[in-house]
Amino acid sequence: MNLHPNLAVTVVVVNWNRKELLRRCLESLARQRGVAFETIVVDNGSVDGSLQMLAGEFSGRPDLPLRWLANSENRGFCAANNQGIQASGSAEFVALLNNDAEAEPGWLAALLAAFTGRPDVGMAASKILVYEDPRRIDKAGHLIYLDGQNRGRGSGELDRGQYDHQEEVLWPDGCAAMYRRAMLDTIGGFDEDFFAYADDADLGLRGRIAGWRCLYVPSAVVRHHRGATLGAFSSRRLELIERNRVLLAAKLFPWSLLWLNGVYYLARLAAGAWAAAHGKGEARNFPGSAGKLRIVMALIRGDLQAFLMLPKILRKRRQISRFRKLSGSQVRRLLLRNRISLRTLSQQSI
Repeated sequence: MNLHPNLAVTVVVVNWNRKELLRRCLESLARQRGVAFETIVVDNGSVDGSLQMLAGEFSGRPDLPLRWLANSENRGFCAANNQGIQASGSAEFVALLNNDAEAEPGWLAALLAAFTGRPDVGMAASKILVYEDPRRIDKAGHLIYLDGQNRGRGSGELDRGQYDHQEEVLWPDGCAAMYRRAMLDTIGGFDEDFFAYADDADLGLRGRIAGWRCLYVPSAVVRHHRGATLGAFSSRRLELIERNRVLLAAKLFPWSLLWLNGVYYLARLAAGAWAAAHGKGEARNFPGSAGKLRIVMALIRGDLQAFLMLPKILRKRRQISRFRKLSGSQVRRLLLRNRISLRTLSQQSI
């Protein structure tokens, strides 16, 4: 049952065995001001007492209208968010907040304001700071490399105010974002074949192809524990990221870019190898020859999985035509306008 069917905003929080982080996330939502909303927690089969904490500490709190859905297993970020979106009923806007993120009190109101008087805006992006060092940017919207790999705009940079003006960006990071329901009704929710990683890229790029805009809102601030889902040193994380960048390109890139995907990929690998030799980039999280071998094997596994999934993804590619507003050349220009340089990409950690 929808506890607050007349509220315009629902916040969806997906959780999996992160009880302490979830508590802090929800407390940050309880401090939101200037907008009426409800929160839905979708728990992916946690065994760490998360559900018991919700029932004991958050049930019936007047400062945080809350309900939760309990899955018996980990269904992944995409499926769980889709559950929350579906359960949000008639809410005109759906916000996502990672369980490993904490929102500043004006976060939700600032995101909602971005849609006022702008019927073509379907998405709003937050200013996401690194929790452990809030002087640094985690993401201020997204950029993309032309092989399908995407990165947070400004990731790792010191926050000197360079991202303090509202502007259009490619898409929001799913860690902390708001979506217009009318857009979601048109393009569908998260693609559950992605499971986790690049899922927000797929959703956001579908929205852009359907003609919706995305605004970055610098006053909508959250702090994010980076890599808390699978861990910064997880080869499974690398495997999913590699698999999903191939799926993203195969599903949504125009053919004029897709034919060159292998060339861009090899260029990225070469740049990554150079960065690794100089102690930079993702390789810093995987020291020594054994660590580098883990990276290589994760990439191979990811590419093999993507190859096996290509027939299904190409069928989904054909379905995009039902809501397409941008031509292939327009999508190409959009990606080129929001691309990340190879040098910046190779020297960042994911």
